[in-house]
Amino acid sequence: MTMSDPIADMLTRIRNANTAKHDTVDVPASKMKLAIANILVDEGYIAKYDLVEDGAFKTIHITLKYGADKNEKVISGLKRISKPGLRVYANTEDIPKVLGGLGTAIISTNKGVVTDKEARKLGVGGEVLCFVW
Repeated sequence: MTMSDPIADMLTRIRNANTAKHDTVDVPASKMKLAIANILVDEGYIAKYDLVEDGAFKTIHITLKYGADKNEKVISGLKRISKPGLRVYANTEDIPKVLGGLGTAIISTNKGVVTDKEARKLGVGGEVLCFVW
């Protein structure tokens, strides 16, 4: 199976692990995925992540986060917006708000991978990678 969209793969793995109530999930590492994992930690969607190196391969070991009774998911949704077949870009004025600002849009800009709030603050647009809520 060839991987045409590694970011969608990462989001799907997190979504599936979250639904199955796993504590951790591993995804193959890349700079972009590390940047996304970093935002997920900063925004409080995941507990932490570690970069595990196994020879030539690097893996991101993500520790998921749940509410008080573990039945409460912190991430209720992850959605890939821009896909390899259909890229979605937004300029500064059109940066989407997820659930009226309750969720987070992750955007790849020329200032790096940032949240929708950060992108508005920096006054930059970019490729809308995904929504998390």
